[in-house]
Amino acid sequence: MSSNGIADVGRTLLLLLQDGMKDMVPNANQIVLHSPAEIVASNIRLTLFLYNILENPYMRYQNGMLPTTAAYKLPPLVLDLHYMLTAYSAAQNLTERTLEEHQLLGRAMSVLHNHASLGGAALQGSLTGSEQELRVTLDPVPVPELSDIWTAFSDNNLRPSVCYVVSPLIILPEPAAPSPARTVDTRIFKFAAPMNVIAQEDDDA
Repeated sequence: MSSNGIADVGRTLLLLLQDGMKDMVPNANQIVLHSPAEIVASNIRLTLFLYNILENPYMRYQNGMLPTTAAYKLPPLVLDLHYMLTAYSAAQNLTERTLEEHQLLGRAMSVLHNHASLGGAALQGSLTGSEQELRVTLDPVPVPELSDIWTAFSDNNLRPSVCYVVSPLIILPEPAAPSPARTVDTRIFKFAAPMNVIAQEDDDA
C-alpha cells in the first residue's frame, strides 16, 4: 500500500459514516474529518479526528506481510490509527442537545460496529483492490486520558466522544533496486609457442 494509506483510511471511514447515517444526517457535509478544535460552524453533527498514530511492533516482522512480486530490503511499516468520534447538536435546550448528541454517537458506533472488518470494495483510494484488511475496534480510553486530549482544544469543553483503533494499516517500503548486471570478458588471447618447442621443430626439419 502506498504512503496515501493514512488519508485513504480516513476517507473510507468518513464515507462509511456518511452513508450509514444519511437518515439522521441527510447532509453528508455535516459529518467531517476534522479536529474538534477546528469546528466553528454550528451545523456540524459528527467529527472523526485522527489524534494518534503508533507503529504496531508485533506485526512488523510477520511472514507474508510483503508481496512476493518484488524484493524488499526493509520490513513494511505497520500502523495503528487512533481516532476520536465526537457528536454535536445545535439544539438550544440543554436536555434536547444532550439527547441528540447521544443519538448521533450511538448511531455512529453502531455503523462502525457493523463494519468492524473493512476490506474489498469498502476501501477507498489507494487501498481499493488491495488485499488490505482493517479492523475497527472500540478503544476504551480512560476518562483522564480523554480529558487530556480535550485540554489541547483550549476553547472547547469536553463533549460526548468515543475512541477507535483502526489496524493494521500496512505501508510497503520501496522495492530494492535490481543489482547491476555483471559484464563478463569473453576475449580470447593467442599465446606464442614456447621457444624450446620452436627449436625442436627446426631440428626435425
